[in-house]
Amino acid sequence: MDKKINKILACIDLSEYSLITLEYALEFAKKTGARIVVLNVINQRDINGVDMANGYFPGYYINECDTQEYVMKLTEERHEGLKQLIKENFAHDASIMEIKINGGIPSECILNTIEAEEIDLVVMANKGRGNISRFLFGSVAEKVFRHSPVPVVSVRDKLIFKR
Repeated sequence: MDKKINKILACIDLSEYSLITLEYALEFAKKTGARIVVLNVINQRDINGVDMANGYFPGYYINECDTQEYVMKLTEERHEGLKQLIKENFAHDASIMEIKINGGIPSECILNTIEAEEIDLVVMANKGRGNISRFLFGSVAEKVFRHSPVPVVSVRDKLIFKR
């Protein structure tokens, strides 16, 4: 079994946890010489919502766009947002980072990317939802922890998760 870390997957949702997730991924990368795949997922739930709205209210919206256009526009916006985040905070290390935007069920996209990109380590934030919401909605991080074939590092903000 090869335990060398060559590729790190940083799961970024452009929330307040994105910066700290990238910081940790970069620290691992610097110590191991690994490359970083920065992944953002357009949630299938959002895509389905646009499909449903277009189905129920065809022609209602002035700037109506089909689902495919919506996903393309959102992909461009998120790609630009990630490029900006990297440029502002990690300009010297941008050459080891590759941005990927996928659409689908977030946990499945992450697990598929682990396999497709031959990822050795995953770094992601666990936002710390309560037990009720985790039970009702599920947790992307929890699903990835349970099913990932590689180690997963959970990033937390010390100020938010005090005892």
